[in-house]
Amino acid sequence: MGYLFLLLAIFGEVGATLSLKAAARGNRKMYAVVGGGYVFAFTLLALSLREGIPLGIAYGIWAAVGVGLTAILSRVIYKEPLTKVMLLGILLILCGILLIELAAQH
Repeated sequence: MGYLFLLLAIFGEVGATLSLKAAARGNRKMYAVVGGGYVFAFTLLALSLREGIPLGIAYGIWAAVGVGLTAILSRVIYKEPLTKVMLLGILLILCGILLIELAAQH
């Protein structure tokens, strides 16, 4: 259940961050979505920690998946650049988190 909470927290954080771009472009109503998204995300992150996911693992997964999803979705939604080097960076971040997860299991 902890990893489900973490996944939902990541979706909330990514949604809030993407909404922040819309709010910064002048859609002030999006600030409510931003605030609600971050409250949702941190609440679910706390629940994932309560379920026993170690903080370093939870935060590492949160950061890696969040960065990757935000970069990819901002390309789709806002037409921001996403180069091969950036994709390689995302892949390296994900590999780093995998290594941390594997090391934590020993």
